[in-house]
Amino acid sequence: MDSATEAFVAHRNLLFTVAYEMLGSAADAEDVLQETWLRWAGVDLDTVREERAFLVRIVTRQALDRLRTLSRRRESYAGPWLPEPLLTTPDVAEDVELADSVSMAMLLVLETLAPTERAVFVLREVFDLNYDEIANAVGKSQAAVRQIAHRARAHVAARRPRGMASPAETRAALQAFQRAVETGDLQSLLDILAPDVVALRDGGGIKHALLRPLVGVGQVARLLAVGWWRRDADRSVEPVQINGGPGLLENGYVTGVYHVRNPEKLSHVERETAVSR
Repeated sequence: MDSATEAFVAHRNLLFTVAYEMLGSAADAEDVLQETWLRWAGVDLDTVREERAFLVRIVTRQALDRLRTLSRRRESYAGPWLPEPLLTTPDVAEDVELADSVSMAMLLVLETLAPTERAVFVLREVFDLNYDEIANAVGKSQAAVRQIAHRARAHVAARRPRGMASPAETRAALQAFQRAVETGDLQSLLDILAPDVVALRDGGGIKHALLRPLVGVGQVARLLAVGWWRRDADRSVEPVQINGGPGLLENGYVTGVYHVRNPEKLSHVERETAVSR
């Protein structure tokens, strides 16, 4: 490989992770990587002091442009919007900070940030870039970036999930869901629903799904009772790692705390995707 290609390949997983965490969409992250490569291929490498920082700057700017377009599209999205799930390798869960940063819960919190706030938060809190590198990536002064980082941290801290479930609790919940799917016995699943449980289902206007979140054990129990999770016959269920945490893969539908049915969002659960910091 030539030097440009070698550098891009060496940092590709990192660049994908930056783009994915900024966009919440693996398909859009892949498009951003393609745009990043086209710009990188035209760079005079003799002028580049730090290849990693330069590539991160390109991918951040491309992701910011894409994010602003996506934000407008999501305003007219049919029903709840959920991030595109990734089938991740088991080692991702071992890096607690990385697993948390790509979790569905965190990606939903990041959706509430303005585009530049999201970029600054991801680059600082997840990838630990210095303020000078971030300022170059987002086109702001260091002083402005520090203020944005402080504001974004406070915003995320106020909205991130409290009291995350332990691995044992998560396994118990998934096993109960799996038993319900395989046997039709809902009781073990209903027994572990919290009073304020929330059901989110993303069909994107393509598949049958909820048009709004359902809140409360009564509403969610009624939803389960009508059998929406058994809409397809002979559905099989297998445990997998989704976005750095345990989940269930049901004949192409990712199910856990979040249920993604939109087929346009399921291409990255057919094979493992490498993410890195």
